[in-house]
Amino acid sequence: MSTLEIKDLHVSVATDDGPKEILKGVDLTIEGGQTHAIMGPNGSGKSTLAYAIAGHPKYEVTSGSITLDGVDVLAMTVDERARAGLFLAMQYPVEVPGVSTSNFLRAAATAVRGEAPKLRTWVKEVKTAMSNLDIDPAFGDRNVNEGFSGGEKKRQEVLQLALLAPKIAVLDETDSGLDVDALRVVSEGVNRYKASGDVGVLLITHYTRILQHIKPDVVHVFAGGKVVLSGGPELADELEKNGYERFTSPAAAV
Repeated sequence: MSTLEIKDLHVSVATDDGPKEILKGVDLTIEGGQTHAIMGPNGSGKSTLAYAIAGHPKYEVTSGSITLDGVDVLAMTVDERARAGLFLAMQYPVEVPGVSTSNFLRAAATAVRGEAPKLRTWVKEVKTAMSNLDIDPAFGDRNVNEGFSGGEKKRQEVLQLALLAPKIAVLDETDSGLDVDALRVVSEGVNRYKASGDVGVLLITHYTRILQHIKPDVVHVFAGGKVVLSGGPELADELEKNGYERFTSPAAAV
């Protein structure tokens, strides 16, 4: 069972006017077997947290720590973090022209597993994972995300999740841009991953609709660059009903 521990994390991003602090002391612990949902208004720093965990060079950690099973994540390169068992499903998956999906997936699996998957078993593994996500096998011959719809890109992210089997998965607004059917398929894919072992999920979202399919153990309210309140699944229902105003009003900052 793995543990991702974030302590007093401060992160800044470069702007034309100099560094701007986005995260202002995030404390969060995710253990294997748990699903944590982070909800909050636009601009609160949710995606910044995801990118800081993954090691995006745009985001500078100025203080605090991130550890995975007691090992310093911040000392790792981006690829070392992936090999250690961290995974980020991006809000806006990028296109990779000239690289076929099938080659990309096998190269990623080889890097994470430390050796190339045996071709016969790998083909079966990919075919099963694609079928589970209602992905046309012909997509394997297409360049990564090139010409894909929003829903197809999100299924591609969850396909990677299934094949790479990380210890901790960070899902940054995986529900954005999905219709009802795609949301169900993607959510089922996340739930299959969750059921595969003692893995942890950090789910970043604005809305409760995905939480009707992926049941969180803990819900955190993110505002002003940090976690301001944590609770059970019922907290998401309260946020859906009342919004974030009590966390973002001037009085809340006092």
